Amino acid sequence: MGIIFSVISGKGGVGKTTTSANLAIGTALQGKKTVVVDFDIGQRNLDMILGLENRVVYDITHVMDEDVKLNQALIPFKKSKNLSFLAASQTKDKTVLSKEKVQKLLEELKKEFDYIFIDAPAGIESGFEHAVHFADAVIVVVNPEVSSIRDSDRAIGIVDAKSKKAQEGKEVPKYLVINRINPELVQKGEMLSSEDILDILEIDLIGKVPEDQYIIEASNTGHPVILNSESEAGRAFDRISRRLCGEEVAFEDVETPKKGGLLKSLKKIFS
Repeated sequence: MGIIFSVISGKGGVGKTTTSANLAIGTALQGKKTVVVDFDIGQRNLDMILGLENRVVYDITHVMDEDVKLNQALIPFKKSKNLSFLAASQTKDKTVLSKEKVQKLLEELKKEFDYIFIDAPAGIESGFEHAVHFADAVIVVVNPEVSSIRDSDRAIGIVDAKSKKAQEGKEVPKYLVINRINPELVQKGEMLSSEDILDILEIDLIGKVPEDQYIIEASNTGHPVILNSESEAGRAFDRISRRLCGEEVAFEDVETPKKGGLLKSLKKIFS
């Protein structure tokens, strides 16, 4: 049976969907049969990040309403046969979700896939609760800023109080991804350090992702950064993916400015 990872954040705009896409690709490249599901009903973006927006014919609501079979709605990722994508509906809202329908869908996916990544809606509304209710583990994505940490702490509280595991008296494993780290700001004390964030949230760190100019380019081109060997963020997502697959991977220091970083950036601009 597969493992369900719900990828969550307390607020929007922290890179949760980008993280979902890159980790799903990363685990697929490690040989795991993986599916990534967009649970942001009415506001899907994951299809564009994966470069699959023109391939969507059926979505998650068609499957849950039994209009089509699951395999009709699953879209193969172009760069890896191990990864499939299930799109959210653009025309319906979160009220179409019900606990029974979500459970049936996820049980079917667990039979077919090793890893199931759920890209949860930002915030803590009903869509969020459906996205985390059946999670085997959650991946919490934060930016190193106070509002992101505060809202994520609240989201973690809901997971611990309302998820199926919580209702059964079990703990939901939680893994932290700190995204968009700017080493210069960390060193100046103008951005929270990973140590500060871990002191507040007290969950297991699974990865730190530096700010990266390639992220915007990747979102616009549908070519996720994990496929770009020059991207520092892409390499960070690769390390996290391998940790999720059970590999011991050392944590790299992404909070100390690299020597020559400014000169290197200027050379890229003028090259």
